[in-house]
Amino acid sequence: MTNLITRQQHSALAGHEQLTRGQAFPGAEELPGIRTLIRESWQRSAGFKADPDSPGAPLALDLAELEQYRRQHPLASIMPVIHRLLVQPSHDSGLLVAVGDEVGRLLWVEGDPAMQRRAEGMMFVPGADWSEATVGTSAPGTALALGRGIQISGAEHYQRSVHAWSCTAVPFHDPDSGAVLGVVDITGTDSAVAPHTLSLVEATVAAAQAQLRVERLELAAELARKPVRRRQAASAARPGADAKEGSLYRNSLQLLGRDQALLSIEGKTVVLSARHSEILALLSARPDGLSAGELSLLLYPGDGSTMTLRAEMVRLRKVLQQLSPAAVPGSRPYRLAVDLVPDSGQVLNCLQRGAHRIALEIYRGAVLPRSEAPGIVELREKVSGLLREAVLTDGSAESLLKYAELPEARNDAGVRLAALKLLPPRSPRRAAVVADLERLEAELRA
Repeated sequence: MTNLITRQQHSALAGHEQLTRGQAFPGAEELPGIRTLIRESWQRSAGFKADPDSPGAPLALDLAELEQYRRQHPLASIMPVIHRLLVQPSHDSGLLVAVGDEVGRLLWVEGDPAMQRRAEGMMFVPGADWSEATVGTSAPGTALALGRGIQISGAEHYQRSVHAWSCTAVPFHDPDSGAVLGVVDITGTDSAVAPHTLSLVEATVAAAQAQLRVERLELAAELARKPVRRRQAASAARPGADAKEGSLYRNSLQLLGRDQALLSIEGKTVVLSARHSEILALLSARPDGLSAGELSLLLYPGDGSTMTLRAEMVRLRKVLQQLSPAAVPGSRPYRLAVDLVPDSGQVLNCLQRGAHRIALEIYRGAVLPRSEAPGIVELREKVSGLLREAVLTDGSAESLLKYAELPEARNDAGVRLAALKLLPPRSPRRAAVVADLERLEAELRA
C-alpha cells in the first residue's frame, strides 16, 4: 500500500507542476500514472477556477448560522451512530471524522484533538466549504461530485496546502428518496486511505441510513396512533418537537429552477404537473388558505375560471391521496392539510434573518421559471429580487460570483461590477469577470 501511495504521490506532484505552469489536462497520456478520476476531477476544478495555491477552504457558515443549520439538518439525528462507530475509535488515532451537507459544507469535525488543531491551518473546520467547485479535488467534494465513495491521497488533492493529508469519503443518501443528504469523511495521514478505511466508512453510512429509516418508521407509527389534536397539543407541550420531527420527515416542495415541482411527503416523492406545481406553490405561501375566486385570480392570467380550478383540484387530490390521505387539501377555503416546506420559502426565511449565504446555496434558480400564473410571477420576482438585493448589499466577492453563475444573472452587469470591486487586484478570477463585462458591453452596442 505504501509503495502504491508513493507512486500516486509522485505522479500527482508531476501533474501539479503542469498546473503551476498553467498547462491544461487534455488527456491521460500527458499525465502518466495519475488515476483517471483524479485527472477528471482536476479538470473540473480548473473549470471551476478553484485556486490550487489557496491556503485553505473559505468559511461558508458563521457560528450562529452553523448552529441553527445543524439543528435542522436531516443528518443531525444520525450523529450518535457516526459518533459511536467512527468518532470514538478515532480519538488518539491521528484521524478526524467529518460530516458535511449535500453541497460540501462541513457541519461536524471531530476526532484526534492534535489533528483537529493541525487541520485548522487548512480550514478543515465546521462551516467551511469543501465542495469541489471551491477547493478543487478533495474526498468530501469529489465524493459528492461522483456520487460514490472515494479515497484521495496526498498530492492528489488540488490544493497544495492539503498535500500532507489523505482522506476517504462516502456520500450519505436518503434511505427513502435516494437523494444525497451529505457526506461522511475520514481525514488524516496514510492510514486514512488504508484499504479497510473505505469499507469502514461505507459500513458506517449504511448503518446510519438504516437507523434513519427505523426512526422514520417509528415516527410514522407514532403519528398514526395520535389524533391530530393530540399531536398538536403534544408538540406545544414539547418545545422543539416540531423541529425534531421535521428533521426526520420533511414534507417539501422543490420549486426553484424547475418547471414541474418535486413534492415529497412522508418519504414519498412525485413530480407534479405544471398546473399542480403552481397550485401547491400558491397554497404553501398562504397557510390560512385561499377561496376559489382568490386562487383562480392568482393561477390564471386574465379572468380565472373557478370551474376549471375545481377540476384541477379534483385531479390534485387524487395525486396527494396516493402519497398520504392526510395530505389532501381542504376546501372553502382551499388550504393545505399538512405543513409543506417550499424551497422558495426556505430562501425567504434565510434572507429575513440575514443568512444570505445559506439562501444562495439553497437557491437553484427562479421559481417555476416558465409559469405565467400571476401569483407565481409575483412570488418569483419577490424571491429573486430579495436575494439579489441581499447579495449586492452584504455579499462577499465569492457570493457575488456564485450569484452571477445563475441563469437569471447572465446579463447582470451590476453584480459583476460589485464583485470586481471586492476581488483582490491580483485575483485570477478578475479576468473572467472583466471578460463578462466586455461581452455585455459588446452586446449592448450590437
